Amino acid sequence: MTSSLPAVLRKPAARTAPARRRRSPRTAAWLFAGPTAVLFALFFAYPLGASLYQSLTARHDGVDVFVGLDQYRRLLDDPAFLHSLVNTGLILAVQVPVMIGLALVLAVLLNQSWLRFRSGWRAVFFLPAITTLVAYAVVFQVLLRTDGGLANQALQALGAGPVDWLNSPTWARISLIGSVTWRWTGYNAVILLAGLQAIGRDQYEAAALDGAGTVRTYTGVVLPQLRPVVLFCVITSTIGTLQLFDENYVLTRGGPGDATLTPVVYLYKVGFQQLDFGYAAAIAWVVVLIIAAVSLLQFRLYGRERRR
Repeated sequence: MTSSLPAVLRKPAARTAPARRRRSPRTAAWLFAGPTAVLFALFFAYPLGASLYQSLTARHDGVDVFVGLDQYRRLLDDPAFLHSLVNTGLILAVQVPVMIGLALVLAVLLNQSWLRFRSGWRAVFFLPAITTLVAYAVVFQVLLRTDGGLANQALQALGAGPVDWLNSPTWARISLIGSVTWRWTGYNAVILLAGLQAIGRDQYEAAALDGAGTVRTYTGVVLPQLRPVVLFCVITSTIGTLQLFDENYVLTRGGPGDATLTPVVYLYKVGFQQLDFGYAAAIAWVVVLIIAAVSLLQFRLYGRERRR
């Protein structure tokens, strides 16, 4: 029957499509991840490995010589580096608790339903976090100027004498703590506010039915659930304080008398002013190890409190 049909009505024979090579899922994954892996290797893994090797070398007569752990032993006998660690510890012990406490109070206020223009207030308090580091440090340098600074003008209007904010060791530390707190309090407040908004209203109502007041509700209901968010803010703030550079370099250059010298500022001076790159790389790796140790300690303490 088929052969008797006209040629026009006959269905053309199905052509066999050439077999295509199917890529395995592993190959496809590498094709997508390949560019990122190359960039990671070029701009992160290689510099990381190179800095680690450089920390094990020293330059003698224009040639890098492998010296092992000598640069790290040198750090133990370096009074400037040890002093920078003490300065950072003092700033960390004061600035982080004060900033997290202020951020928590600010987050609670921004979470109140009676507050008008809440979105606008959140943007205002978050605005310092997106300000350029050097720009805001220069602004604080102008505000805290001994002669003609706005801070001293306000004090003189109140009948108080001028304060040498940036040339006194104590006041220089206070100025640095104040500037860092001003910049990052709103940032942490917004993060804590997100944690507060994740707590359901039914839990507040349940606490009220049990007779808990405002203070009891926040200490017994809100803060325990907010603890992971507080831990995140504490760890990120600690890391930022241990890496402090822009503010104290612009405000005081690490002075007066190394009162605000931090390890990163000292690293900059050793590496780019003294051109001792091997020793600077060793300082960088010690800072990394300190950050890792402090973060791990905070995680361990948090886990121990949760098990209680």
